[in-house]
Amino acid sequence: MKILITGGAGFIGSNFIRYLLQRYPKYQLVNLDLLTYAGNPDNLKDIENHPNYSFVQGNIGDQSLVEALFTDGIDALVNFAAESHVDRSITDPSLFAHTNILGTLVLLEVAKNHSLKKFLQVSTDEVYGSLGATGCFTEDSPLAPNSPYAASKAAADLLVRAYHQTFQLPINITRCSNNYGPYQFPEKLIPLLVTHALADQKLPIYGDGLNIRDWLHVEDHCNALDLVLHHGKPGEIYNVGDRNEQTNLEIVRRILAYLEKPESLIHFVSDRLGHDRRYAIDSTKLQKSLGWLPQHKFDLGLQETVHWYVKHQDWWKNRQVHN
Repeated sequence: MKILITGGAGFIGSNFIRYLLQRYPKYQLVNLDLLTYAGNPDNLKDIENHPNYSFVQGNIGDQSLVEALFTDGIDALVNFAAESHVDRSITDPSLFAHTNILGTLVLLEVAKNHSLKKFLQVSTDEVYGSLGATGCFTEDSPLAPNSPYAASKAAADLLVRAYHQTFQLPINITRCSNNYGPYQFPEKLIPLLVTHALADQKLPIYGDGLNIRDWLHVEDHCNALDLVLHHGKPGEIYNVGDRNEQTNLEIVRRILAYLEKPESLIHFVSDRLGHDRRYAIDSTKLQKSLGWLPQHKFDLGLQETVHWYVKHQDWWKNRQVHN
C-alpha cells in the first residue's frame, strides 16, 4: 500500500509515520509537509533514510503539487495537515481557514479525481464545543465549535462528509481528545509546562486551572488510526478518547511533582477567549466495531513523556529558538 500522509512532520503525524513503518515495513509512505513552525524534520530523523519513506516539502493547498504526487499512485491519504493552536487562531483566523478548510478541499478534489481508495481525515473533539459537568461527546453530538480553530476543523469535516455523500469518496473522520507523548511542539500544554519547569520559569495556567481535558497517549491514537484506515466503514466517524479526564491544575501539579519543582511556579493568567470548560470523548463505537482499546496508563505515560522532554532538551530548545 502507498499512503500519502499530509502534515507528517508534526507531532501526531510523525508518530503515525514511525508507527506505520514499524508495523507495515513494506508500505510506501509519502510525507507532504509545509514545515511551518510546528513541523520539524528532526521528528523523523531516525527514519529519513528508510527505503519506503519519502519527504516532500509543500503546501496541501498547492493543487498542482498534490496532483503530481497522485500521478505516482496513491492508495490512501491520511490528513494531519492543519494549523492547530487555539490561541493562534484567535489572533489570525484567516490562516486557519486557508489551511484547514481550503487545503482540505484541494486534497478532496484530487482524491476524487484519482478514485482514491481511502481518505482519512484526522480531526478533533473541539468541533463539538464544550461540555457541562457530566456526559461525553459521541459521534452523534452536534457540532458547536467555539474557537476559529475548532470552526475550521468542523468545516473541513463537513467537506469530507459531503464528498462521501455527493461523490461516494471512501472517507472516514476521526475525532480525538488531547494527545500527549514525544515530539509535541513546546507551545502545547504538557511540553510547555515541562520546559518552563526545567528552566524554573513561571508556568502559565489559564483562568482557575479547572478546565478539563480527556488525555490520550499518541501511540494509542496511532493504533486507532491504523484500525480506521484499514477497517473503518466508509463514511463513518469514529471518536478516539481514553476517558481520562484531568484538570489543567492536576496536570501541572503532577509535572511539578515528577520534576521535584515547587508549586510556587504556578502562575494563573487571564483566561483564553471562548475557553471550553470540559471535553470528554465516548469511544464505544470504535471499541465495539473495530476492537480498539488504549494501552497506556496515564500516570506512567505522563511520567515517560516528562522524561522524554528531560532527555531531549536539545530537540525542544532548538524548536523554541526556531519559533
